[in-house]
Amino acid sequence: MAKLLLTGVDGNLGSEAARILMELEPVENLIFCGYNPDSLKKYADRGIETRVTNFNDSDGLVEAFKGADALALISMPFVGAKRQNAHKNAVDAAKAAGVKQIVYTSLVNADDETNPSVEKLDHIYTENYVKEVGLDYQFMRNSQYAEAMITNYFTYVHLNSPLTNSQGDGLMAYISRKDCAKAVAYALHKSGEIHEKIWNINGPELMTISQFVEIGNKATGNNISYKEVTDEENYQIFDAMGVPRTTDGVFKKDSEAPFSSDGMVTFAQAIREGKMAIFTDDFKKLTGSDPRTVQHMFENNADYQIGERHSKDN
Repeated sequence: MAKLLLTGVDGNLGSEAARILMELEPVENLIFCGYNPDSLKKYADRGIETRVTNFNDSDGLVEAFKGADALALISMPFVGAKRQNAHKNAVDAAKAAGVKQIVYTSLVNADDETNPSVEKLDHIYTENYVKEVGLDYQFMRNSQYAEAMITNYFTYVHLNSPLTNSQGDGLMAYISRKDCAKAVAYALHKSGEIHEKIWNINGPELMTISQFVEIGNKATGNNISYKEVTDEENYQIFDAMGVPRTTDGVFKKDSEAPFSSDGMVTFAQAIREGKMAIFTDDFKKLTGSDPRTVQHMFENNADYQIGERHSKDN
């Protein structure tokens, strides 16, 4: 049987992917990696081989990846040169260790040069590098996490003011992070039969942010509206909240906006300009099930908050 290696099991998406993968595969087929040894103990106690990894440092990565046939690379939560270098380290190590396939969590429309999202740059860099070194791949081009916007919705509910951003009437098929994790688990589970594949992992319907807010209002009994502002005004809102412009900045503990404003504002711009309006049934093709609806997530909103999203590595 193939050995399947999952990175990032100490993170939000990775831990959920680990839970599902343990339902799909016997423990002897699995290797789980993370930078926090304490987070690996519960998996080791279940008989899963665990290895400590830090993608910012290439030392030891080849040894950590040895024996794996396929590896799921969960993208790092920082943006820019640091993330690209971390991903390069992981891909180089996978190649040197004899890994055959990389499953990588990318971004919707990552290969569109006109897509203004700064996040996109790191993702297409990583996709292209995987191809360049000659590895087989499955790229999971995820739409925006619904959890991010559900948390954002409740921020404005607490402020008793309209949800405000610069994405206008652009369309997005919001997807649960839990479903993105499920897609990763299934892609790794099926890595022996699927090759050189790009999956567009999106929710069950395209909608504007105004429609998203209305679904939230009906499901929760709140009554806020949506207000469009310019990109520069959007930056100013995040500046006032103390949100750093880049992921190199200092984030407040338990921030309701655990992303850099450069990432959020350029993502809103990409939605407004129609760069994120990708809709497929790839999730169902891969997993055999339908993705969660925005209505379901609002009705169970305590289970669909974005939570902390900052790397604790060095």
